[in-house]
Amino acid sequence: MDSVTRWLDRRLWQPRADALSRGIARGLSISVFVLTLAIVTRTSVAQTIIPPDVEEGGVAAERSSPNFFIVNDNSISYHYEFTATNPGAGVTGKHVISLSHFDVWRYGTNFINVDWLRATNGTTTPASPCGFPNPNTGCPGYTEWYGLVRSTLAWNKIFSTQTFNIGPLTDVSFLVGADLNTDNTTLQSRKRSIEGGIQFSLATPYEGFLNAGFVAYKEWQNDQIAATLGTNPSGNVNFDTTWGIEIQYNQPLGFLPKNIPLTYNALITLHGPKGAGEPGAPPRVMETYLQQTLSLDLGQVIAGKPRFVSLWAGFRWWENKFGLNPSTSGLCCTTESTWMIGTTFKL
Repeated sequence: MDSVTRWLDRRLWQPRADALSRGIARGLSISVFVLTLAIVTRTSVAQTIIPPDVEEGGVAAERSSPNFFIVNDNSISYHYEFTATNPGAGVTGKHVISLSHFDVWRYGTNFINVDWLRATNGTTTPASPCGFPNPNTGCPGYTEWYGLVRSTLAWNKIFSTQTFNIGPLTDVSFLVGADLNTDNTTLQSRKRSIEGGIQFSLATPYEGFLNAGFVAYKEWQNDQIAATLGTNPSGNVNFDTTWGIEIQYNQPLGFLPKNIPLTYNALITLHGPKGAGEPGAPPRVMETYLQQTLSLDLGQVIAGKPRFVSLWAGFRWWENKFGLNPSTSGLCCTTESTWMIGTTFKL
């Protein structure tokens, strides 16, 4: 549940592009499953890092509001990940509860998300004190908290112009963000990252959108295992600044009958190589994250309340998770490939 980031060496891109295409092909099979469910139940849903009702039509409808926020959207979600991974430990199911806030104000947007994640497999992914270098017995699965914030300042708004509204391009924005996490494994992860750059926003058919952000990314971590073993007594991990790309795609399937309101969402994130970060560790490599979901808006069909409650299914493919390459790190489970199913309620 631990949003906008992750340009690349030409020699590294092609093999990863091939792998990425395989992930996309696998994820698109979600459509068959959920479309069938939609026809049988005539239900629908929506889930994306930026809520669909903040597209141009949704914002325009509320521009005359006297409130500070043009849009103020809050939701709570639950989803289950069937085969999530913890590199170096193993594969586990995960329960994830998320609290999300998204707002649009006069000059830009803000997105805040907090995830609570609980691993179900205490044998492969245990909480401390179990786990390397201690035995993996007698402990429950680990728990993690992950939070992120993303903010934009739209050039058309702050410069009072329509220069950046050309063709499908609706705006260009300054983009800043930060992530942090903590968990109760023997690693005692404490991620802290910041990023800043530019985001391009484009309109797609049926009031969909595509946001592409290009940022500089800096990350710090904690490695309590290295501190215990004495290879990094402080446990501090300080990665090199690198590049990041994040693409968010929200596409309502408006060509379907109105009683089958489906939305396809995709989030693609790339992070460049960021060095080892600590003595004796192998350098981290480019990581590729792809998550696809197909959503059914249950509130719209049953009660005429769009996005009040939704059901969704998805697939995540994450190569070199956390930048860890299995051939250089010697760790298992650095590629995550998992199906997900969840529900979202508007608050």
